[in-house]
Amino acid sequence: MRSVVLGFALGLGLLASETAHQAHPGHAQHQEVRVDGNYQDYFRVDADFVLTLLLLLASGFMALMVVFNALARKPCFRLASLGSFGAFMIILLFDMGCEDRSGARMVEQPVQPQHDAKELQTLYGNFKKDGVTVRADEQFLYIASNAFPSHPMMVGITAWQQQVPLPQPYSGENSWRIPLQPALSARPISARKALFRGAIALAVNGVPIFNALNNRREDAFLAGELDEFGGHCGRGDDYHYHVSPTHLEKIVGKGKPIAFALDGFPIYGFTDGEGKEPADLDEFNGRFEKDGSYRYYSTRKYPYINGGMRGVVRVSNDQIEPQPRDSPARPPGQPLRGAKVTGFSRDDANNAYTLKYDLQGKPHFVKYTITAEGVCVFVFSDGEGRESTETYRRQAGRNGPPPKKK
Repeated sequence: MRSVVLGFALGLGLLASETAHQAHPGHAQHQEVRVDGNYQDYFRVDADFVLTLLLLLASGFMALMVVFNALARKPCFRLASLGSFGAFMIILLFDMGCEDRSGARMVEQPVQPQHDAKELQTLYGNFKKDGVTVRADEQFLYIASNAFPSHPMMVGITAWQQQVPLPQPYSGENSWRIPLQPALSARPISARKALFRGAIALAVNGVPIFNALNNRREDAFLAGELDEFGGHCGRGDDYHYHVSPTHLEKIVGKGKPIAFALDGFPIYGFTDGEGKEPADLDEFNGRFEKDGSYRYYSTRKYPYINGGMRGVVRVSNDQIEPQPRDSPARPPGQPLRGAKVTGFSRDDANNAYTLKYDLQGKPHFVKYTITAEGVCVFVFSDGEGRESTETYRRQAGRNGPPPKKK
């Protein structure tokens, strides 16, 4: 519809100029375009060339072609000394032609370099001991992980909803994938307004990174929901980060990416290649480097990580797709006001784990084990020396089965 309107607008502009010169029919002078306005200088262009150029630019827009063809058949058709109105309409056509149907500016996006799959495999390969494996094809890097990092989890959380970390089955067809050829989007997505479900990036240790704002649109870090490494567990007992995991630089090396957004662009630590904290980041916490490549940076204040998707992604129900699904063992927990997580210990050989927390000055714990068959046994203390046990069988989906209490 816009092309039709623009076609008639340009036609009106040209007709206005033509009408202004009807008193001088039959001129044998070579036709030319003159754009005056408030400029001291003007330029002259062969009118036949202008007509041809505009027809090429408007190919496919039948309304525009009809207007120009109709004008071209008129013997008195002249563009000489184009008036201000006609000039304005041509400029308006070019300006509006740079917008898509949604009104977003259609600015040509620079082509981004393709990732070296081997380099990315090396980065993620640093965390084989954490259960991370990688493979690649021509389009994507595929990362399998259990999102169960070797660093202590949950310690320091003061806004706890009684979730504990469980290894997740992010493997096979349920693996993560990173585009090897990221592409800038003409319509980036801001994480201030969208992407409140699911991950927006993947750390090089195989742990997903979620929006810095929680599902209530609050800063998860300022709300006390995160541990000493910037992570916590979701409602599926799935561990993930909400701020940048800058501690990973100690393993991959300074100046190397510590994560990749799901649009394929890398996320770096606090400093750039010159060792300085960038002061020219855009609203997505990224910038273009001297070689034209785009990258995100970590910051000490919101948005901490990539502030959305500067690159092309597919979004469904406010979540980037495709992405892996977690595997909860039990129904989601509820907030436990006044609790503070004080410790997390693990015995990976026996799949046995303990989370400790204080509540009203008394120590509590949650002990849990996971069998090879997917049976999860949870033991809860009440701070008075009494314990209760709940058993669940793990299954895919957002909620586990009812517990078997002992």
